[in-house]
Amino acid sequence: MDLTKKIEILADAAKYDVSCSSSGVSDTSRSGTIGSTAAAGICHSFTADGRCVSLLKVLFSNACIFDCHYCVNRRSNLRPRATFKPAELANLVMDFYLRNYIEGLFLSSAIVKSPDYTCELMIKTLEILRFEKRFRGYIHVKAIPGADSLLIERLGYLADRMSVNVELPSKDSLQLLAPDKDPYELYKPMKQIALKKEQDSLLPAVRQKTTPFVPAGQSTQMIIGASPETDRAIVKISGNLYQKYQLKRVYYSAYIPMNEDSLLPAVTQKPPLLREHRLYQADWLMRFYNFTPDEILKKEQPNFNLYLDPKANWAIQNLERFPVDVQSANLDTLLRVPGIGPKSARNILRARKYYHLHLSDLKKLGVVVKRAQYFVTCNGEKVAGLVQDPQWIIEALISKRQFNQLKSLNTQSFGEQMSLFDVESLERKKGEQKQFALQ
Repeated sequence: MDLTKKIEILADAAKYDVSCSSSGVSDTSRSGTIGSTAAAGICHSFTADGRCVSLLKVLFSNACIFDCHYCVNRRSNLRPRATFKPAELANLVMDFYLRNYIEGLFLSSAIVKSPDYTCELMIKTLEILRFEKRFRGYIHVKAIPGADSLLIERLGYLADRMSVNVELPSKDSLQLLAPDKDPYELYKPMKQIALKKEQDSLLPAVRQKTTPFVPAGQSTQMIIGASPETDRAIVKISGNLYQKYQLKRVYYSAYIPMNEDSLLPAVTQKPPLLREHRLYQADWLMRFYNFTPDEILKKEQPNFNLYLDPKANWAIQNLERFPVDVQSANLDTLLRVPGIGPKSARNILRARKYYHLHLSDLKKLGVVVKRAQYFVTCNGEKVAGLVQDPQWIIEALISKRQFNQLKSLNTQSFGEQMSLFDVESLERKKGEQKQFALQ
């Protein structure tokens, strides 16, 4: 098979893996080396200064020995198969880099022959890039669950970031839909990477600079919608992963039906993109807003209202905590107000040291007043005419235009995912409240 055909097959097979992001490390070019890694990162992503950076995202092979129900590359699927040779892929990366097509590499693979054999092929590829080609650009590589720990460690010294996909949110779903995989083997390399990074952090500074181990940390990915876990269960699993393994990111991938299988959604069903989006927003709350998984969703309401973002959903479920006075509330309380983010919260804390705030000041401080007005007061002052009623606030927050836009993305049934109210019925109840609902 010629190289062009291999690239076509293996680049297409890699498109379902979303577990890539900016590198998070800086590594300037050295004499005699090629490439550099910027702190803003590599991959198809937008950097902090607005630049779009790119990588070569490809599988080493799609000739898998496993038969996971949800995977397009499963053994029983009749698909064209291809496998790179290590030198072949290394030359391809360098050729693309020198042509300015890419700035780095995201490398994953199906399991060829055995986990150890696959891992050895990937190590050989990276060794050619790092030592023969003197490539210092960003490399994100997928650890191979089931491979020997020494191979995983070697891979970690060659890459900037590693990821170990947990695939499905629960062990029960994994055993049902990926019977060839051992759940323990999925978490084993994740634990190994976390422990090794912790050990290396205790080494002298000189040693850390010369032999960094996965300097940009590790991440993982979960497939959403192929199995029946609730949003609350998924958020709790993500929270545990962040806490136990010091992950940089948990990625959520809406399941795209590709295989005819009685255990999976029908191939005619669209992927739950809106649900994926809400999970990313909830993940953001845990990482930057000091929310715990148990706060975001309750046992009694384990799924998001897909037509509200998770922060607004939480605020409406906890209306007894509101309104809060922005003149006296602490940072943690301000961060829980819809429409107030970390930057605007800190702006409020700085501004109120010098003068008493008024509602008219909030927009200047970066607050999204159209959302925050239902949950705040300012020195006892609040917007006139607003009703402190959950149903009324939901109706006010969701305009008809927004509802129609979001509905086109939502392929889940209302019964499964709506956690508060039937939004369609709310749209019929505008009446005399319409002037406030559209504010």
